[in-house]
Amino acid sequence: MASYGLFLILAALTVLSPGPGVVLTLSNALRHGWSGALPGILGIALGAFIVAGLSASSVGLILATSATVFTVLKYVGALYLLYLGVKMWRTQRFIPALTVTATQPWRRFVEALSIQLLNPKAGFFFLAVFPQFISPQDNYYRQFFLLVSSYALLVVLVHTGYALMANGARGWLLTNRGARIVGKLSGITFFCFGVLMASTSK
Repeated sequence: MASYGLFLILAALTVLSPGPGVVLTLSNALRHGWSGALPGILGIALGAFIVAGLSASSVGLILATSATVFTVLKYVGALYLLYLGVKMWRTQRFIPALTVTATQPWRRFVEALSIQLLNPKAGFFFLAVFPQFISPQDNYYRQFFLLVSSYALLVVLVHTGYALMANGARGWLLTNRGARIVGKLSGITFFCFGVLMASTSK
């Protein structure tokens, strides 16, 4: 495989860059602790794995060539991000009281998975980048599986790092003021990502 190390650097920079998944990981860590953010992190990683697989198949080709499919998926994803923005904006307390049952882990997993699957730009990243690092002389599927698995592992490692950093700020969020500020900032960020996604073109 050509330039595997270069792929790891590019993938790491991509995963590190702020996006809806990063914001969700930070929000989950602030609410539930770093371990409570793990279901969402795994959802994002699985979503990346699925999107990469679709991008390498005929589904990815349809998405790349059909303006209608791209537009539908783009607006569905944008609406979902806007919904999350409103949800975060209305948050009054990031860390639940001890007497209140926290959101179920499977819901955080599905929420994160949905964000990844409803982002058409993620598919185009794999369509554009992966072919540059696959050698035609070697087995295509083995190389593809290595690249996708590496990317998903980087998602887990980087987002876990984000969650650990956010966990250090949880004490401040015990105050109502801290919860309101972070809730509003997270809401605005998701809302902006939703607007940007809706306004993007191929």
